[in-house]
Amino acid sequence: MSLIPTTILTGFLGSGKTTLLKRVLTEAHGQKIAVIENEFGEENIDNDILVSDTDEQIIQMSNGCICCTIREDLRVTLQLLAAKRRKGLLSFDRIVIETTGLADPGPVAQTFFMDDEIAETFLLDSILTLVDAKHAAQQLNDRQEARRQVGFADQIFISKADLVSPEELDALQHRLKHMNPRAPQKVVHFGEVALSEVFDLKGFNLNAKLDIDPDFLKDDAHDHAHGEHCDHPSHQHDHAHDHEHGEHCDHPSHAHEQGHHHHHDDDVKSFVFRSDKAFDPAKLEDFLGAIVNIYGPRMLRYKGVLNMRGTERKVIFQGVHQLMGSDLGPMWADGEAKTSKMVFIGIDLPKDILLQGLEQCLV
Repeated sequence: MSLIPTTILTGFLGSGKTTLLKRVLTEAHGQKIAVIENEFGEENIDNDILVSDTDEQIIQMSNGCICCTIREDLRVTLQLLAAKRRKGLLSFDRIVIETTGLADPGPVAQTFFMDDEIAETFLLDSILTLVDAKHAAQQLNDRQEARRQVGFADQIFISKADLVSPEELDALQHRLKHMNPRAPQKVVHFGEVALSEVFDLKGFNLNAKLDIDPDFLKDDAHDHAHGEHCDHPSHQHDHAHDHEHGEHCDHPSHAHEQGHHHHHDDDVKSFVFRSDKAFDPAKLEDFLGAIVNIYGPRMLRYKGVLNMRGTERKVIFQGVHQLMGSDLGPMWADGEAKTSKMVFIGIDLPKDILLQGLEQCLV
């Protein structure tokens, strides 16, 4: 039997997770989906769709979808669903796990790596994060959980964009990009997302494609010179002006970016390491092991395509918190530059220590 693809849906309170879920659950898309809901959700889906007063944890809907609330551990719930499916009591093609508004998706994602029985049955497809454009600035400023959710995402959906100005939306997208350059962003209305954009995104597959916006990488000189300060294209020509006036600048071209400056202080940040030299496998393993040991809880997602001494194939690696895995990928193509690229997304990670340490692992 092939593995059952699983999607983790996370996002800010009021960002429209429930609307999206309802759409996924009630639409006639011909897929049978099991939704696992953290029961202590603030915005429980079952008020509208489900019968709340039943003792049954698993409810089958008319179109074949299934809704299920977690009373115990996620692992137990997944095992229960898998067992019922094997016995032919339930039929479903995939699973969506909705985490509560402020939950950390990390431990949920780790369940799929850590537990052999789960790993043999389920395939973690991706983590989707919904961001409410109207309240995002406030939530990102005030709540680390909201920033973490952005850092974890494989795909970001921005809802309620019609309630903010184009400038505010632009500033928000820059801010999110800074925190997580890996995740594509899409503006959505009322959960109207094509299912092809929700499922089978393979964000967790150890594939050879490292999804980082190439523009994020391209501007290296700028990046290192100015560090975290700014990545807004309209600022590249006037850094002097920018720093001179600091926050108080009321130059018209900057007026809309007042909010944009705040993201320099976000504790969730990303940075990229790249090198054309090969890694020494033993050194790299020791170094990453030590880093994960110390900083694991603050490392949200990290992923890389590496050139390793001793193999003609790409080495693909990724991790969530303390758990990392690696895999041999395809051969380097003829004439392809054997460049190692890694992206790290985390909370106040010591960029310099990591970049210097990785340099020292090169052959």
